[in-house]
Amino acid sequence: MLVVGAGPGGSTAAQVAAKAGCRTLLVERRAEIGVPIRCGEGMARRWLAEIGADPDADFVVHGVEAARVFAPDGACLVLGGGGCTIDRARFDQHLAAEAARAGAAVRIRTNAVGLLREAGRVIGARCEHMGRTHDVRADVVIGADGFESQVGRWAGLGAPLGARDVVACLEYTMVGVEGEPAFDDFFVGSGAPGGFAWVLWKGADVANVGVGVNLSRVADRAEARTYLDRFVAARPGLARGQVIQEVAGAVSASRPLERTVADGLLLVGDAARLTDPLTGGGIRNACLSGRFAGEVAAGAVAAGDASAGFLARYERLWRVRLEASLARDYRIKEALVDMDDAAIARLVRALAAVRGDVGDPAGLLGRLRENDAGLAATLGLA
Repeated sequence: MLVVGAGPGGSTAAQVAAKAGCRTLLVERRAEIGVPIRCGEGMARRWLAEIGADPDADFVVHGVEAARVFAPDGACLVLGGGGCTIDRARFDQHLAAEAARAGAAVRIRTNAVGLLREAGRVIGARCEHMGRTHDVRADVVIGADGFESQVGRWAGLGAPLGARDVVACLEYTMVGVEGEPAFDDFFVGSGAPGGFAWVLWKGADVANVGVGVNLSRVADRAEARTYLDRFVAARPGLARGQVIQEVAGAVSASRPLERTVADGLLLVGDAARLTDPLTGGGIRNACLSGRFAGEVAAGAVAAGDASAGFLARYERLWRVRLEASLARDYRIKEALVDMDDAAIARLVRALAAVRGDVGDPAGLLGRLRENDAGLAATLGLA
């Protein structure tokens, strides 16, 4: 088996497949796994348990009591359950190391440049390392190469993204900042059109401060810097800090791909467009889909059947686990892109009024349907 991309999805798939006895090669085009970082690095604490990660591992650098969502008028929704900030580079390297310990071969600075096919099915990939090209034959190829997946395009599974389905992001890691490190904060409204700004703490005076703007609401993705600088300048506790790192990129805010399998091939994580379209979070879904992909791919190799029909078991697994929440969050995202500040403030206040002791999104939105059917309908939840 060949896995292209050593992010969370790819490394998890490689680890699971190798543990099952499948001969596995994991390739990563970068010279250092996890670097450069393109992630806000925040996670719900419950996600660590869900993906089987140790909450006390060295890649967990800060814990928070809750997340707060602020409307433009200051209305606040508090979401409990606890959260944490991870060091994404350490996290990715940890997962790749676990794959290696399970028996997978890991090759860095190795880039897939095309798929190998025979009788219409994928049988491996052409890879390039240090200027030299070689063919890697594999019973199953797993594409884990991000939301602009070349593997997916080569396999005919990719689909173009419209402006409404792309969020341009810019983040500063800042030191010397002041605030409330017990809370991760998110700010929605016209200060981050169609998206949100965030402050995710990494220590007592260190935080990731960023903004994501929906491309349908701005003239150019470079406008993310204008909004981020304005956000920082308006908050004295942040404005006093210094930027020590800058991360720019884009995040998919789309529905999942219609198909994530082909003969001899699977797509996982961001490559399958499994990023949460509302929050932009992709780590949990990448790890879960990677686990399913590794299990199914190992089964396919053992059975000698890597047909799309056999591999469709993978698609059924991730759809049962993830599809309903992704569809719900896509509908909410679509509504929020067009909301003005007054409507957003009404939404935040309504959610805060019904929250009670409910911490999970499904339960919270269920209460909103009971208490404000009109607002729930606006969000596509009726």
